[in-house]
Amino acid sequence: MSDMRVLLVEDDQLTANMVQVNLEHEGFTVSVCRDGGAGFEAMELETYDLFIFDLMLPIYSGSDLVRRARDLGLGTPIMMLTARSEMQVKVEALELGADDYLTKPFYVPELIARSRALIRRSQSMLEAPADRCFHFGEVLVDLDRQTITQPDGSLETVGEREMAMIALFAREPRRVLSRADILEEVWGMEKFPSERTVDNYVVRLRRLIERVPDEPRVLVSVRGRGYRYDPHEGSV
Repeated sequence: MSDMRVLLVEDDQLTANMVQVNLEHEGFTVSVCRDGGAGFEAMELETYDLFIFDLMLPIYSGSDLVRRARDLGLGTPIMMLTARSEMQVKVEALELGADDYLTKPFYVPELIARSRALIRRSQSMLEAPADRCFHFGEVLVDLDRQTITQPDGSLETVGEREMAMIALFAREPRRVLSRADILEEVWGMEKFPSERTVDNYVVRLRRLIERVPDEPRVLVSVRGRGYRYDPHEGSV
């Protein structure tokens, strides 16, 4: 996994230098921006394999950068760096479309390991299923464009985590996947987020794929076990 391109947006010079030097030592190519405005421009001009955004930045915040990346339809994995350890801050970052976070001060080998894991999962998600465009229930999923097309023709851009979950369920139709299974496959980190995180993402997916989200027929709950993808008679 050499020559992976990383966009780092970090206003603290010591932190930026430390992250850049260590990632480049491991074979990454790192572009550094010192404020959110420069980060906006870099995202639109170049292609990257990973974004690393500090939460608190001049001009535009890390949260603004996450929103912008997803509004642009970019499926690039995003890691947030934050000095704030409150759970609500982390949850909000994930809800916006971030894929991972590290709280400062962090252990550099963990940053490197998580960076590799995010890129690896992003690449593996794009490798399967073999059909790049497929129906999932009544919606049409396009893995390359990271979009979902509703039956009425409306198009929605989907975040990296949600798309990875859809790809996972599509590979395992009718198999019950536990929350631990989903965390290991989609998040793939030693220190998992809570299993409640999976439930929150399932709720978000159901809003995208179910005709009646509160009465799911495609992504169903199996009490005490997890979730199952049921291709049903309404599927195209």
